[in-house]
Amino acid sequence: MKYILVTGGVISGIGKGIIASSVGTILKSCGLHVTAIKIDPYINIDAGTFSPYEHGEVFVLDDGGEVDLDLGNYERFLDIRLIRDNNITTGKIYQSVINKERKGDYLGKTVQVVPHITDAIQEWVMKQATISVDEDGVEPQVCVIELGGTVGDIESMPFIEAFRQFQFKVKRENFCNIHVSLIPQPNTTGEQKTKPTQNSVRELRGLGLSADLIVCRCTTPLETSVKEKISMFCHVEPTQVICVHDVSSIYRVPLLLEDQGVVRYLCERLNLPIEMRPRKIVSQPLTILNFHVSIALVGKYTKLADSYTSVIKALEHSALAINHKLEVKYIDSADLETTTLQDDPVKYHEAWQKLCSAHGVLVPGGFGARGTEGKMEAISWARKQNKPFLGVCLGMQLAVCEFARSVLGWEDANSTEFNPESKHPVVIDMPEHNPGQMGGTMRLGKRRTIFSSSTSVLRKLYGDVEYVDERHRHRFEVNPELKHHFEQKGLQFVGQDVEGERMEVIELEDHCYFVGVQYHPEFTSRPIKPSPPYFGLLLASAGKLQSYLAKAHQSLLNVISPFSHFLSYLADIYALMTLLISNLSGKREKTSYKEPTT
Repeated sequence: MKYILVTGGVISGIGKGIIASSVGTILKSCGLHVTAIKIDPYINIDAGTFSPYEHGEVFVLDDGGEVDLDLGNYERFLDIRLIRDNNITTGKIYQSVINKERKGDYLGKTVQVVPHITDAIQEWVMKQATISVDEDGVEPQVCVIELGGTVGDIESMPFIEAFRQFQFKVKRENFCNIHVSLIPQPNTTGEQKTKPTQNSVRELRGLGLSADLIVCRCTTPLETSVKEKISMFCHVEPTQVICVHDVSSIYRVPLLLEDQGVVRYLCERLNLPIEMRPRKIVSQPLTILNFHVSIALVGKYTKLADSYTSVIKALEHSALAINHKLEVKYIDSADLETTTLQDDPVKYHEAWQKLCSAHGVLVPGGFGARGTEGKMEAISWARKQNKPFLGVCLGMQLAVCEFARSVLGWEDANSTEFNPESKHPVVIDMPEHNPGQMGGTMRLGKRRTIFSSSTSVLRKLYGDVEYVDERHRHRFEVNPELKHHFEQKGLQFVGQDVEGERMEVIELEDHCYFVGVQYHPEFTSRPIKPSPPYFGLLLASAGKLQSYLAKAHQSLLNVISPFSHFLSYLADIYALMTLLISNLSGKREKTSYKEPTT
């Protein structure tokens, strides 16, 4: 097993996750089996209780693990399926050590950071690195490990010490360190500054780790003199200083690394069994696309794009699939409410102008009552104006609430999350929700949705399948007892869970595209395999949905038609043979019949 540790310096949030994902991608494209681990030094057990403004999006895995958004990058780049234990936190490590201590596993010894915490970290990494992430069940050959935060953080110290010991345990030829650092370029001088990187690498070496590759994040390509200066002061060859400047698409980063010889270096440094040159991955620049499509993203956390990372990626994947340039119009849902009109009319009218000028409307998931009325205003507008609409999780629930108010006449229809006293509780609390504990109590992970309608648009987008497996993250659900009221007025529940008790997919009749899903399809979207609900939204927004469905139906007929003719031919042959055998049997009976003798 080969281990590649990615550390960061100067500041957090400079793209360690993208670098780790890109390294894994180019190694996987060389034919290697790659897995990934993300280490977060915070004491939380997982990312489930984080505010999106605090730490960005909470990514959900198949097994229900609520993890850091960087694991979403790993899955999208490497096209693998990870589990919750691929995300290590300080809380998980300390919890495991304390549990062992309570069981008496340490035989009365004094439990300390060194060696017990550091040993637990190393054991976790070595165990998780060998777990297969591919469908073929092959054990990974390379494990890319990203250490969150920056070198020098107090909370990161046990992990740095653990890997200082780890490099000797697994031997030098099986371990290398990639250090990602910022090269600031002040506007006053325009000069690329190397001092922060020098200090960061010096501190890393002081803690016992030496950078094998220094990846420099900068706004513009690194100057040769700057690269030589970093090489001289950071004790590496110039070829070991890698420039990753700002690019239009993150999918170009693997190409930047490959062009600067990263694969060749890792091959020599780790003695990797690489026999082929990496293939070029999807990196089509969006600037050359001639057509564009705009989507109004109406949400609660629009001030931080990382809050909707997977949603944006799913939209980008779908836009690329239809050869359109994507424009996302972020709209704070609270700005669409009438209270904003009274307090700040300019903000109110700007928000509505964005919404009305968009080709499609997306209302993603979320929690809390703030902005929910604005989301329902956007949903109502999309429904009445026949604009393509997709509601995800809370977006679906609010679409049902809006329909109940506007069409069914239930003025106080709401979710019990926002109004527990509502006379028409359209969305209700789920039975397994435990109000005494917040973390890990939702309906989480991969669950199956059964399509109940053969004419469902979403079913056709999925390839006319009978069911789909998608990831969930919610505490509330549409009240199943009120289902018939909605279906009588045209809002169809075309997908339910396996038991038929939970409403998973809604579609509105006589609308260009009005779809709501209880699950989060963005978590399984891939650059070359976009999520069907998002793909349908983009197709409808670009005016291509009906033509696409017609072509897909025709393609299915082209596949089925020859087979149907063949089956019909076999049926005819079978009928003829049956008739022939019957006739022959009858003739035998007549020719062999003899009168009984007396």
